[in-house]
Amino acid sequence: MSLTDDAPRSSAASGDDDMPDIIDVVMEMDDADHGSSPPLPAIANPSLPAHLEALAGRARDYIEAASSANTRRAYAADWKHFSSWCRRQGIEMFPPDPQVVGLYIAACASGTATGDKKPNTVSTIQRRLSSLSWNFAQRGQPLDRKDRHIATVMAGVRNTHASPPRQKEAILPEDLIAMLETLDRGTLRGLRDRAMLLLGFAGGLRRSEIVGLDVGRDQTEDGRGWVEIFADKGLLVTLRGKTGWREVEIGRGSSDATCPVVALQTWLRLARIAHGPLFRRVAGQGRAVGVDRLNDQEVARLVKRAALAAGVRGDLSEGERAKKFAGHSLRAGLASSAEVDERYVQKQLGHASGEMTRRYQRRRDRFRINLTKASGL
Repeated sequence: MSLTDDAPRSSAASGDDDMPDIIDVVMEMDDADHGSSPPLPAIANPSLPAHLEALAGRARDYIEAASSANTRRAYAADWKHFSSWCRRQGIEMFPPDPQVVGLYIAACASGTATGDKKPNTVSTIQRRLSSLSWNFAQRGQPLDRKDRHIATVMAGVRNTHASPPRQKEAILPEDLIAMLETLDRGTLRGLRDRAMLLLGFAGGLRRSEIVGLDVGRDQTEDGRGWVEIFADKGLLVTLRGKTGWREVEIGRGSSDATCPVVALQTWLRLARIAHGPLFRRVAGQGRAVGVDRLNDQEVARLVKRAALAAGVRGDLSEGERAKKFAGHSLRAGLASSAEVDERYVQKQLGHASGEMTRRYQRRRDRFRINLTKASGL
């Protein structure tokens, strides 16, 4: 199957490039660990009266909605990884033992946690530790991450194995314009992809936020937001996140060729979409629009495919370039290129702190201030 197909694929098959930046995953998990309190475990209660079973089902739905699908997948995968390691070592998982967790961390760092002998990165180990903390708390047995058995081993792992973060390459405006030129404007798929790239960049949206949008409010059960187009100003995107609702303003571009509002209006008009999911699968050689919402992995594949076709970072080999781009390249591109006060970029990306926003600004401030010359040299 080629990269141009819209058929769904599993996360396992799609590879690490389809996962969000590790920053988002770890920060989301840390929020769950250190926030007000984690969701209650969704464990069936056999003594529950029959008339409360429907309410219990609704409670499980709310528990499911308390975290993103990506976070839930990471929680489950890391818990399975830890439980498998404990089983192979003949170690009991309960009650949570900081010394056992410290040994597990050491095994992950040394590559002995699994049979592939592949050491985990520091960021992956931090994610696994956050997952364990959350999972133990869900089962009513909290893990003390500050215990010396965990904290000391983790500090040693960071000092020994820490390396600069491997973030996705930022798509800058000139890159995006070149990428748009690789899309076929004569097909609905090309028009859809054009709208997704421009909307994702201008809004600083995550890939899940892009595909989670509906045309209007309260139109689908799985919708994560909607758009509202204003004739003169632009469009307003309303998004549902893990901390509540937020609004993202996307103004009109300087020309129709690069305007996200025009691109979206063109897609909706020619695809004849007036209700339901905003971005859908296209079949029939790019001419037939389906009813199903796109999977968020399609955004990562689109960014990668268009960047490679446009020759972005042509100074690298094709293999290296393929690893550089994914869905977060759009968010990083806006953060790196918007010449405005940082607080406006922070609001657009929905970050709680300026520090997180600065992590997305890949090349924005390099060499802007020359302290060498300022010092008199």
